Amino acid sequence: MLHIEGLRKAYGQRVVLDNLNLSIRPSEIYGLLGPNGAGKTTTINILCNLLNADSGDILIKGQPVSEVTKLWIGVAPQENLIYRSLTCEENLNFFAQIYGLSKRERRQRVEMCLAAVGLADRAKSPAEVLSGGMQRRLSMAIALIHQPKLVILDEPTTGLDIEARYEIWELIRTLQQQGMTILLTTHFLEEAERLCQRIGILKNGRIVAEGSLSELRRYIPASEILMIQTSDEAGAIQRAKALGFPMRRYGNELAFWLPKHLELRDIIAEFDGIPLDSIARQPARLEHIYMEITQGHNLMQRSC
Repeated sequence: MLHIEGLRKAYGQRVVLDNLNLSIRPSEIYGLLGPNGAGKTTTINILCNLLNADSGDILIKGQPVSEVTKLWIGVAPQENLIYRSLTCEENLNFFAQIYGLSKRERRQRVEMCLAAVGLADRAKSPAEVLSGGMQRRLSMAIALIHQPKLVILDEPTTGLDIEARYEIWELIRTLQQQGMTILLTTHFLEEAERLCQRIGILKNGRIVAEGSLSELRRYIPASEILMIQTSDEAGAIQRAKALGFPMRRYGNELAFWLPKHLELRDIIAEFDGIPLDSIARQPARLEHIYMEITQGHNLMQRSC
């Protein structure tokens, strides 16, 4: 569906995209992750033909990016692009006219898109009276109004409460089941973990890791991650080093990578003499993988 090769973009001496390579398969939810400034927004703007790349190739369904391919892309930006004083129906009708749909097509597409995002019963409601989750769904309906081939969802659940977030997740899954190809950017790593078939991690303008969650776990060579709270961190770190357990800090939490599964009683025995306030085991999650890839060297230095 989407193929990017050797994409480069610089602003003066500042290189934003540096030989970016990326492919997204049809009907796939692909998660593009990365810290602020990694190049996600620049990539989206180039895809939408709003910004020119310095070099590189982009193909959408085998065609170079152009005014034609712009119509194949639907975008739900992080900030909802809706007219608050207009009804849901009027918002969709307005954007359908921009895309050149006929009156008959507009009527059909407005009904279909409102139904697709669960807002059919709110067609006559002004956007300003909708909840945050409903406004987000309306923004996604606008992205779908012209039947795009690829939908870009930029931080789709930012600012939403947990119930609204789950509703958006279910909507995204439904769109995929209907054959939609989705490029998802998010800072909620659980969101990417639950929704995406493949994930690309962007750092300094290039993809530094890519794959399914199980494939990305190779960056954490551990059977489990041991989380410990103790009043004697120095002693715990020293003991872990002697045992050959690599150490990391995730925020304020002290963590050790276990090379193999150990029973809890065996772990406690290994830390005999160290006061343990709490101890927990967990599998390597996307948040651990992401931190290792984007900040691995810094984490390694802090663990020494």
